[in-house]
Amino acid sequence: MKLTSRQERLLKLTFIDYTQMEDFVKAPLILNKAEGLYYWDADGRRYFDAIGGVFVALLGHRHPRIMEAMRKQMEQMTFTPPLHAISDIALDFVEKLGSITPGSLDYVKPFSGGSESTESALKFTRQYHRQTGHPGKYKFISFYTAYHGATFGAMSASGTGKRKTKFEPQMPGFIKAFPPHWYRDMFPSPADATRHAARMVEDLIINEDPETVAGLLVEPISNTGGIATPAADYFTLLRQICDRHNVTLIFDEVITGYARTGQMFAAQTFGTTPDIICAGKGLSSGAIPLGAMMARAEMAGAFLGSTHSESQFAHGHTFAGNPLGAAVGLAVIEEILEKNLCEKARTLGALLANKLEGLKKFGVVREVRGKGMLLGVELVKDLTSNEPFDALGMALKKTALANGLIMRINPNWFAVAPALIAEPADIDELYGLIEKSLREALAEVRP
Repeated sequence: MKLTSRQERLLKLTFIDYTQMEDFVKAPLILNKAEGLYYWDADGRRYFDAIGGVFVALLGHRHPRIMEAMRKQMEQMTFTPPLHAISDIALDFVEKLGSITPGSLDYVKPFSGGSESTESALKFTRQYHRQTGHPGKYKFISFYTAYHGATFGAMSASGTGKRKTKFEPQMPGFIKAFPPHWYRDMFPSPADATRHAARMVEDLIINEDPETVAGLLVEPISNTGGIATPAADYFTLLRQICDRHNVTLIFDEVITGYARTGQMFAAQTFGTTPDIICAGKGLSSGAIPLGAMMARAEMAGAFLGSTHSESQFAHGHTFAGNPLGAAVGLAVIEEILEKNLCEKARTLGALLANKLEGLKKFGVVREVRGKGMLLGVELVKDLTSNEPFDALGMALKKTALANGLIMRINPNWFAVAPALIAEPADIDELYGLIEKSLREALAEVRP
């Protein structure tokens, strides 16, 4: 699309996330409409949104039920004073969200997004251990390639290399381990790699001294790791390790939550109940900033006491528990439950995964992975060396947009996570766009 002089000027006064603006203005994308599975740019061109914006539009764009919930709540109240009160709609949201979490994770605090939810979980965990007789527990173990948010605590827990080195030194007390997919070529089977990865986590805890380790923060499926998907028993092993050493197990489900993996939470998909779940993104289907931290109800007892005890959770955000956000979150959860979208995610995800397996005919796809409607495809130069194919990914970024397709593309992998309103015909359309874009990208890098 061609920019006006005003748009060129304004683009120099802002930035697109993780994007070199000099490159962006050469091939800009300015959107002005969204509906269902599609975006339209300022020139009226349509794009298939294969990633829900950024794993957010779980129910597609401008879902009628969500729009109606927002309109109704705007007539009633859009803000409550967080130091003085909580809205009735926020209490309804707390009850509803607590009712769908695994185990006893029904202690709920709503926030404005995933980074806030992760940040609060880190602080909650440290204060919890301090107030339950373990004041020396302050360290967190997380994983290389993981991304947990843009705030300083969440960024310090992230293992995203160059994304955060510009802001170093990071906060102290954050230690990284390697995830299972890091070891996959070192062992004869995924099970062996999984056991080794879990053993390395326990070795870290032991050698750091368990009385200094507060929590283990893990994404069930790692987006920035390339939709890296461990075997289910990995999380069982992590649960056992955390129990042995009194370490709080925290699942970052900002991307995997709310039916995306075929269950309401990936914790249920993988059959492991953590102590805390951090959530965001799809909880509002992109209609309003919304996130939440859910913790075991038993942990909440550590924060009870008289005013003079000062044992309350020493944390807050201006828009935490916002009534408009609560109304949207309620609508999203009710739509998932009433339409049985967990089952739909499993069915459509299996259909999409089967189609993506067809890309292996090009000889550059090492693996199709993920769960439900959260899938990733790894790109390699050849199936013998399995060397990453960065040039192909860079070309795919261009050909996908040229074909009216928006998806998450890294140099050596891409991810798709279409909205759960999709039907089989939409999956056919999506696959056709992906196959065409990959074919054209290959022609560019391998004439």
